[in-house]
Amino acid sequence: MNKALKEAYNPEHFRKSGHELIDLITNYLNDVAQKKIPTNNWMEPNQQLEFWENYDFDTKNPLSFFKEVIDKSIHIHHPKYIGHQVAPTAPLSALTTLLSAILNNGMAVYEMGAVSTAIEKIVVDEILQQIGYPSDEGDGFITSGGTLATLTALLAARKAIAPSDVWEDGHQEKLGVLVSEQAHYCVDKAARVMGLGSEGVITVPVGDNYTMKTELLNEYFQ
Repeated sequence: MNKALKEAYNPEHFRKSGHELIDLITNYLNDVAQKKIPTNNWMEPNQQLEFWENYDFDTKNPLSFFKEVIDKSIHIHHPKYIGHQVAPTAPLSALTTLLSAILNNGMAVYEMGAVSTAIEKIVVDEILQQIGYPSDEGDGFITSGGTLATLTALLAARKAIAPSDVWEDGHQEKLGVLVSEQAHYCVDKAARVMGLGSEGVITVPVGDNYTMKTELLNEYFQ
């Protein structure tokens, strides 16, 4: 076991594999920019699962694994890719993710993620400034995506309006969320996670330009 751990954490192995991976990704970025590869090499779900179930991972040659992952992934950097939820990652951003992953500093408490906590505060303040919200009146934190952000926002709203202490007493009041009928499904999901049930999401019709018919709010609020 000690030998296996030493191999897993061997800095020189990491250096070699890291250089190979960076070269591989760089070549990938060049290839997609020049349209030398397609946006994806589509496989049906059962085919994809079968391939990886039978894949023989070689710990001594991870480059072959990296190549397969790239080949079978959606190439969102391709000029002909039509964006769906996610944007092409900036290379510098990918490098910071690599650094964050190897340091693996959690942010549950400051003592575990001092640097990340400070940087997050600066980013949040910058966002407040960009949207014209006074930094001394607002705050926030960065989530992993829109779904968690929606749930977090609704939890904060419930905390602000609920007359009882939800943390101690549980959810007591009948609450609901008024949203456009075109709202993202994560709103419905968040409401159900919060225990509001199917009636907790009240959808308001939209007009020809897909904007909510705000003149109907009072009617649906009842």
